Amino acid sequence: MQPDVIARMGESLVQHGPLNGRAYLMHLAPQDCPRIISRLDRLAEDNGYTKIFAKVPASAKQDFEAAEYRVEACVPGFFNGNEDGLFMGRYFADWRRVAADAEILKDVIRTAKAKASQTSGRNPLPPGWELDRLGRQHTPDMAALYSAVFDSYPFPIHDPAYLRETMESHVRYYGAFQSGRLAALCSAEIDGENGCAEMTDFATLPDFRGQGLAAHLLGFMHGDLEQNNDALNLKTLFTIARAASYGMNITFARAGYEFAGTLPNNTQISGGLESMNVWHAPMGG
Repeated sequence: MQPDVIARMGESLVQHGPLNGRAYLMHLAPQDCPRIISRLDRLAEDNGYTKIFAKVPASAKQDFEAAEYRVEACVPGFFNGNEDGLFMGRYFADWRRVAADAEILKDVIRTAKAKASQTSGRNPLPPGWELDRLGRQHTPDMAALYSAVFDSYPFPIHDPAYLRETMESHVRYYGAFQSGRLAALCSAEIDGENGCAEMTDFATLPDFRGQGLAAHLLGFMHGDLEQNNDALNLKTLFTIARAASYGMNITFARAGYEFAGTLPNNTQISGGLESMNVWHAPMGG
């Protein structure tokens, strides 16, 4: 199945398609609110989508709640450190609004919070490993790694051309190399307009799992963003992590991120819809 498309709706940005079975309001232009709410409804109804997922400023909350959206996560200071960001959901099917594995997801959150204070347990990278920011020359290997890890993904990260395009516009990619071989990677998706960045697209080849590479990459990524923050001017970092993944949620909790909420049945990864957890941290915090 083809990846969902990203399109303009007025001056706002919406991703939608059958892969995720949803419309995702990625960026709300203030002048489009509240008119965009009815347009999103029509888009969902015309295409048979079962969810609308909206990332909006707190000032838009009342308009969206009046249209049957509910707040699923809240990130303080998401917009330039001045206004909270809300992740809101509207559902067109009852099955989608409730996670089937709710007890497991609760245990993941409990476990991650319990381990949050264990920040000193990360072992140093062994000899032969190095971390680096990735460039155009790495995109074929990046696409191959993502293809090996994910059968499907909400964005076309399996395509070297997409990786090059995003790399040149707003995404910084980072990799872990073992004797020159790319073994794991992740990215920071920079939103310069709103002073925030999403820590995302973590993937590790099966042969190299269990070595804490995601934690090493997250720390390296933080260091690079802090070093360049005079130019980037970031205020808030966040992630949307697979809610059933103990490893990723623990990684962010140990890195000082706070839990913001769960997005039920939100994202199609490797052939199935998964609930996602939102975590956040102040830049440099």
